[in-house]
Amino acid sequence: MIKTFLILLILQNLLFCSQQIILVVSKDFNSSKAELSRYEDGKKISKTIEVNIGKNGLGWGLGELRLTQKESDPVKKEGDKKAPAGIFKLTSTFGYAKKENFSLSYTHLTKDLICVDDSNSKHYNKIIKMPHNKPKSFELMRRENDFQYELGAVVLHNKKQVKQAGSCIFLHVLDSKDPSTTGCTSMTLDEMREINLWLDGSKNPILIQIPKSSLGEIKELFPNLAL
Repeated sequence: MIKTFLILLILQNLLFCSQQIILVVSKDFNSSKAELSRYEDGKKISKTIEVNIGKNGLGWGLGELRLTQKESDPVKKEGDKKAPAGIFKLTSTFGYAKKENFSLSYTHLTKDLICVDDSNSKHYNKIIKMPHNKPKSFELMRRENDFQYELGAVVLHNKKQVKQAGSCIFLHVLDSKDPSTTGCTSMTLDEMREINLWLDGSKNPILIQIPKSSLGEIKELFPNLAL
């Protein structure tokens, strides 16, 4: 019991020492729109922008810390077209250009890179090169029909690869034809570039993505955040 408590305490200390926070707040669990603000050292450092989230809103995801959840609240599942709600690390950036001047590690997306959404695959929820034995379900990271992944950042959701809990969650460029997403958070290319240029791996960047009803809990958990 004591060991578990210490682990949770260490986790919280590491989480709350984040110097960079992206806060995405939607009206409720059903909204496909939300507002995004950026904070550094507790202070808001950019104007709030409107972003797109899941076509079917939000569902509680698997992140770094479990927030208070009601039994009636939706839970993120594979293919539900909901974006995950919770607190998540931002681990890397990606795009179509061979090189980018980003502080957070960058992956050049080539035609052989895929993200696996087949939960029975050992590569579930991973970005990998296309293997000889193709997974039953995956998405190409180098998209030919749109430029949604021209720039993006990886959201560390479901890092333990829990089956059917949701996969391939990113911040990325919006689709002009249908701005809402199948589970990611999208914005304009210029907005995505500004975020990627700002993200700094040494500052432990995190994404807090929640319905407005959970904002009070975030204020309690992050008292230095000037909301």
